[in-house]
Amino acid sequence: MVIVPGEPAGLPATDAAVIERSWAEPERFEVIFRRHFGRIHQYLAARVGGRIADDLAAEVFTIAFAQRQRYDLARDCARPWLYGIATNLAGTYRRREQRRYRALARVSARGEAPSDEDLITERVSAAAAGPALAAALAGLGSGDRDVLLLVAIAGLDNQEVAQALGIPGGTVRSRLSRARMRLRESLGGTNPADSYGPADSYGPPDSYGPDSYGPADIMRPAGGTKEQPHG
Repeated sequence: MVIVPGEPAGLPATDAAVIERSWAEPERFEVIFRRHFGRIHQYLAARVGGRIADDLAAEVFTIAFAQRQRYDLARDCARPWLYGIATNLAGTYRRREQRRYRALARVSARGEAPSDEDLITERVSAAAAGPALAAALAGLGSGDRDVLLLVAIAGLDNQEVAQALGIPGGTVRSRLSRARMRLRESLGGTNPADSYGPADSYGPPDSYGPDSYGPADIMRPAGGTKEQPHG
C-alpha cells in the first residue's frame, strides 16, 4: 500500500479506497477535500471569479460528501467526478461567465486594469493572450466550453472529461474539435500560446496532429502540468 505524504499512516492512497472507508467513517472524507480542493477552486475561479468560486468549491465537496456512497469505486481517482460536480455548479453562472470573458476582452483591448478584483485573480490566460481569445471563449457554446476548459484548465484527458460530464468519448472529441475550429477561426488561424513557449510546457499532449493545436495550447492548465492521480 502506498502512503500519501502528510496523510495519516495506514490510510489507503487511492481516492476510491478513501471514499469507501468514509462510508463507515465520514471524517475520512476530509482527505478528499485536502487532496482536491485547491484544483477545484482554481477551475471555478477561472470560470466564474474568485468570490463565487469560494462558495461553489465548498458546495462541490458538500455535494460529493452527500453522494459519496454512490461513487463508482472502480475509478481510483475522484478528480473527474469532482470536476463534473463543479462544472454542473458553474453552469448556473453561465451568463456571468460569458460576461467575464467579454469584460476581459474589453479590458485587454483598451489596455486598462480590471476594476473587478475577481478579474485580477483569473486563472485562465485569456487576458494575457489577448482580447480575441477572451471574446472567442465567450462565443463558444456551453457544452463546447465545458469540454475545452476541463482539458485546458483542469488538465483532464478525453476519457476523464467523458467521465466528468457523463457523455460518450466520441462526444468529447467532437466538442473539442468544434471548439478548436471555432477558436482558430475567431483568432484568424493564429495560436495565442506561441508567446508562452514550447507547446509541451502546457501539459501532456493529446491526440492532435502535427498541424493542429489543442486546448492545452490555448490556455495553460493550472499548475502547468497535469495533476497525477492518487494510487
